[in-house]
Amino acid sequence: MLPIPLFDLTVRTPGSPVEVVESIRLLVLLTVLSLAPAILMMVTSFVRTVIVLSFVRTAVAAQNVPPNQVIIGLALFITLFTMAPTFTRVNEDALTPFFEGNINQEVALERASVPLREFMLRHTREADLALFLAVTDSPPPATPADVSLTVLIPAFMISELKTAFQMGVVLFIPFMVIDMVVASTLLSMGMFMLPPVTISLPFKLLLFVLADGWHLVVKSLIESF
Repeated sequence: MLPIPLFDLTVRTPGSPVEVVESIRLLVLLTVLSLAPAILMMVTSFVRTVIVLSFVRTAVAAQNVPPNQVIIGLALFITLFTMAPTFTRVNEDALTPFFEGNINQEVALERASVPLREFMLRHTREADLALFLAVTDSPPPATPADVSLTVLIPAFMISELKTAFQMGVVLFIPFMVIDMVVASTLLSMGMFMLPPVTISLPFKLLLFVLADGWHLVVKSLIESF
């Protein structure tokens, strides 16, 4: 039988300044870990992916099918797939040397931000970046490395939101046409009391299945990066 380790958390007066520094570092680490999901959404392709997948479910009007857990899980795996080259560079340039003790935390964070910065700049619109540069009164950056993350991250997020909504509009068009045709047909037949959504839902599901909708949506998301 494997021994179970004992974790003992105690609160006591530090015996030296080194213990104070180590305690602060531990608190900072725990804070960063608690913010990891938010950081994942802000600096990766997760925002665009989960919004587009949510638009698909809303356009089909299938209520909670697929459920939120499936949508978020699929968005997470697509994010890992599209971000694989970036994460590989982060691991090779920052994490591996840090765990081997070749660099300190500051250098590791600086190296890890380089691939993420390149990814965000590649998908950030100039108008969105100029907006936050103007708000913060920052000078125009001479190189990509001069762009502050406090400016780049919000600019990247609103660029991703705009792209996701543009893809959502395209997704809504065919399903909206089906709703209009069904509503017009029911109106011409005098069936005012029958909800058009009840009749149009099977046709929208049939169209989505015949067109292999999930394949097309995921393919479009991957190719958009």
